[in-house]
Amino acid sequence: MESTNYNLLAGQKLVLEVCVESVQSAVAAEKGGAQRVELCSGLSEGGLTPSYGLIQVVRKSIGIGLHVLIRPRRGDFLYSELEVEIMKRDIEIAKELGADGVVLGALRPEGHVDLELMQDFIAVARPLSVTFHRAFDVTPDPLKALDDLMHLKVDRLLTSGQQGTALEGAALISNLIERAGNSLIVMPGSGVNERNMQELLKLTRATEFHTSARKKVASDMIFRRSDLPMAGVQQLTEYENLVADKQKIAAICNLSVA
Repeated sequence: MESTNYNLLAGQKLVLEVCVESVQSAVAAEKGGAQRVELCSGLSEGGLTPSYGLIQVVRKSIGIGLHVLIRPRRGDFLYSELEVEIMKRDIEIAKELGADGVVLGALRPEGHVDLELMQDFIAVARPLSVTFHRAFDVTPDPLKALDDLMHLKVDRLLTSGQQGTALEGAALISNLIERAGNSLIVMPGSGVNERNMQELLKLTRATEFHTSARKKVASDMIFRRSDLPMAGVQQLTEYENLVADKQKIAAICNLSVA
């Protein structure tokens, strides 16, 4: 199991988690100096559970921490009994395939953390590390949600401070970090990059950060059908992909508290 460092002192290196959806990106994250990856699929949908094959190949391809997203579909975080069954099995398989942690979240209809369901998920996941993801950012009372997560003994919270980006939500993130103390790690994510890292450090004093740090790469396909998209709504063409950028990751990892 990877170690947990709650207190980042002057001159110490940051802990960086890179969100990836391919082996190529996971390898780039490690080469760039990241300490951990969050593995998912479907980042254009906010992130979904990756395939078992992807988990297995990433695990054998990198030596850094591997956390696996457990999210069976896009949309809200209110899950049916069948979806819960899927999520529990996905947690079990992530454990079997060598993951160091899982990333998940579940809410009640009124938007509060689903304590009972989260207890069940955590029981299945242990001894792996458990991160509560940005479902937190759509809860009506962030301080209550944080208290609930501390009660559950979740290891880590990923949040943008209930704003579009972590920089916009920095004030709340700072408050959450102070309130959490050593009970859990509050990890800023959303829009984190090498250009705003110093400001985020100054505003939040966070010890861990979450980024995708991606770049666009072109397909090697020679024959192309640009008139025939494979999805209804596309951010990219069929002949483009977004992959983790080793140089961007290295730039973030080389930053430390001044």
